[in-house]
Amino acid sequence: MNDQTHGKNGIASVDAMLETLTSGNYVADRSLATALYLALSLGRPLFLEGEAGVGKTEIAKVLSETLGRKLVRLQCYEGLDVSSAVYEWNYARQMLEIRLAEAEGDTDRTALARDIFADQFLIRRPLLQALEPSDGGAPVLLIDELDRTDEPFEAYLLEILSDFQITIPEIGTIRAASRPIVIITSNRTREIHDALKRRCFYHWVDYPDAEREMAIINARIPGVAEGLTRQIVGFVQKLRAEDLFKVPGVAETLDWTQALMTLDRLELDPDTINDTMGTLLKYQDDIAKMQGSEAARLLNEVKTDLARAG
Repeated sequence: MNDQTHGKNGIASVDAMLETLTSGNYVADRSLATALYLALSLGRPLFLEGEAGVGKTEIAKVLSETLGRKLVRLQCYEGLDVSSAVYEWNYARQMLEIRLAEAEGDTDRTALARDIFADQFLIRRPLLQALEPSDGGAPVLLIDELDRTDEPFEAYLLEILSDFQITIPEIGTIRAASRPIVIITSNRTREIHDALKRRCFYHWVDYPDAEREMAIINARIPGVAEGLTRQIVGFVQKLRAEDLFKVPGVAETLDWTQALMTLDRLELDPDTINDTMGTLLKYQDDIAKMQGSEAARLLNEVKTDLARAG
């Protein structure tokens, strides 16, 4: 990467963003690179929505690596609360401090309360960590799978995403000296409230077309024979057109490619597809539906298409 790629937040243009992602072995289309460039340049969070396995989380990891920023990841789940996401007090150390004070005869409760709610007793969780200075600049904050949380926690995020500050009653308000790069992902298992979306730029991360998926395989798993790559991508693309409970994402394409390489396969055949279907499909009903004659049919279609294309 040359010096021209570096500007505000490390990226000088959309082309530089594409180059940055490519240097991290992430194959992006121009619309995604544009959304990322604008979010970083204007200091806005980027809300990435799309099916599981299309590469949303990987974007934050690549930005962290290529920009030399610390990655702070908040993995969301049902029931996530402030103590797990933002901060909590180290109650064990506080109790020890109280007992030591009592043993020494220190009975000034006001002073003791002030002492045990000091900074050294504060356990910083991801959201608070993201507001603190770090080497190399403000960190990349990944709020992953926000749709798994409930609405009260989503509402709590509004203060952070609006002003990049957190209020701790015993200490006060902590503000970010410089805004972190915020990437929020959602698999759309539920709708995220408009109030939060308004604070973000938005981009839908779709399944890649065949050309881009081939480029992804070549970038992430060098050395795969071109013929096998074309067959893999052709088969996966056709599989995504089937009526399945969960079609394979890019992550599954890469897993399948690695499995075929491990098995020393140079081309697809029906038996290999049947034996390795579990790397592509994660639900038994989908596997049962596609194994056997259906897999053979798709493979025949792929080989016919490739023969026609020359």
